[in-house]
Amino acid sequence: MRFFQNLRLSLLLGTFCLPISAFTQTDTLHLIFAGDIMGHSPQIISAEKVKNKEYDYTPCFQYVKPFLERADLAIGNLELTLPGKPPYTGYPMFRSPDALATALKSAGFDILVTANNHSNDSRALGVRNTAQTLRDLGFLQTGTFKDQRDRDAFYPLMVYKKGFKLAMLNYTFSTNGIPTEAPTIVNLIDTAQIKADLKEARARKPHFIIVFMHWGVEYQLQENAEQRNLARLLIQNGADLVIGAHPHVVQPIKQERVKMPDGSQKEVIVAYSLGNFISNQKQPNTEGGILFQVDLVKNKGASETWVGKNGYVPVFRYIHKAASGKSTYLAVPAAKAERNPDWVEDMSPVARAAMLKFAAGLRKRLTYNELKY
Repeated sequence: MRFFQNLRLSLLLGTFCLPISAFTQTDTLHLIFAGDIMGHSPQIISAEKVKNKEYDYTPCFQYVKPFLERADLAIGNLELTLPGKPPYTGYPMFRSPDALATALKSAGFDILVTANNHSNDSRALGVRNTAQTLRDLGFLQTGTFKDQRDRDAFYPLMVYKKGFKLAMLNYTFSTNGIPTEAPTIVNLIDTAQIKADLKEARARKPHFIIVFMHWGVEYQLQENAEQRNLARLLIQNGADLVIGAHPHVVQPIKQERVKMPDGSQKEVIVAYSLGNFISNQKQPNTEGGILFQVDLVKNKGASETWVGKNGYVPVFRYIHKAASGKSTYLAVPAAKAERNPDWVEDMSPVARAAMLKFAAGLRKRLTYNELKY
């Protein structure tokens, strides 16, 4: 009785209050990042239905599709070109059918970054057609552009989703010596240009700035000093999250702490390399990669945004060989396949052993949070 008397008195006097947290509502944005999407010749052959005319990559992503669809935004690194016509080729000049992009869209991808060392594999035609095909399919795309006007209009890439405003930037260390033909543009790692672009990104007042870097040394399991130095430069100039690609193997995920120009300290997650999402590479540790989930959180109506739940999901590249001799390349979330041996249809004992070995090695090296699905 005394409680209700005190409550009544508090209400009359205007002194009763609940903790602010009781009224605070938050927005959450679920992001999933995938590694290198490759298009080697055996992959092209496996997807071919009518020679040089009809291709279907849809089966490749059947097992990973439910994971991608859980995300508000699923983002991948498209390390190939879409010239729109034959010849379609794999390494060293990656030219894939547009059907691959169609399958990626069906699988749940929303955004593809395209600045990498294979951006010019189909010359200017490939740069233009890759960008236009992706946009026509409903993707957001950045890193390569049809011309300067295109870059001016769409860079940095601004993404609006569930009350969040994101800025996304993308750069590559090289185009394998193939010059970028005017008027097309491929974003190269140029620190002066990157600083200018990040200044423009900050001026647009996004809730979060994400930078995708195509960097590092192929097949190296650790990031190098150049990657670390670039990561610090990105953070000092406004990056809130850095996602790396190119080594084709998974490199560490680290919390990089950087001293800012005003003397404050800023800590940012840097995923130095997500490895391969799907490919035909056979070198050690290239038979898979990770999906990296990052949840962004902010109070409703506020601008300050922070990283919530985050972690990785191992993904194994399984090559299923049918009795007919036909191969299918499959991106398989390893943990679920480990728990459910019959989940992936007709996975051979040899392939399952390879998956278990890949996942065990990844977990041993990657001292970070593995998400359980």
